[in-house]
Amino acid sequence: MTSDSMQLVCEGLACERGGRQVFADVSFSLPAGQALIVTGRNGSGKSTLLRVIAGLLRAAAGRVELTSGIDETGIAEQAHYQGHLDAIKPSLTVAENLQFWARFLGAPADASIEPALEAVELAALADLPAAYLSAGQKRRLSIARLLAVKRPLWLLDEPTSALDAPSQDRLAAFMREHLAGGGMIVAATHGPVGLEAPRELRMGAVL
Repeated sequence: MTSDSMQLVCEGLACERGGRQVFADVSFSLPAGQALIVTGRNGSGKSTLLRVIAGLLRAAAGRVELTSGIDETGIAEQAHYQGHLDAIKPSLTVAENLQFWARFLGAPADASIEPALEAVELAALADLPAAYLSAGQKRRLSIARLLAVKRPLWLLDEPTSALDAPSQDRLAAFMREHLAGGGMIVAATHGPVGLEAPRELRMGAVL
């Protein structure tokens, strides 16, 4: 899926929001096949760091680079960003939501979404409007995007939120499979995500 020489490099990253410094001088490198768990207190900048890496927020200083990636494409085109919100349109069915995201993320028009729905155990609800899903089911539908379109870098913000124990175990298996295929994961979390000995970056709140 990825080159063994691919790595995510962040050097001297800083971010300011509303005139306040959220974090500064954050540096790390993450090679293919490894995960980085971002921890820290509320307000320390975990979610903001993921958004900066994804290109959703501008860094006040420093650089982010995905080396040995696909030529002429940036991180935004090579990463999955899963935030706090599941980005689901309630009036569309489960299948229609995933079809939209698969095409938006670059999947071929004839690509099947069924394997991804089956993997998160939502195939039986494919024709149900997403408005009727529980919080956990919505999270599982969001996770299905990771599986429907292959991208080397997963940026996950509290990925186990709203998931019951079996769904957390299933997500951990997806993450391990992604890493085994040479993928990379940066996950902001307050708790364990089921990965064995991941790297850790602890963010310190700026007072």
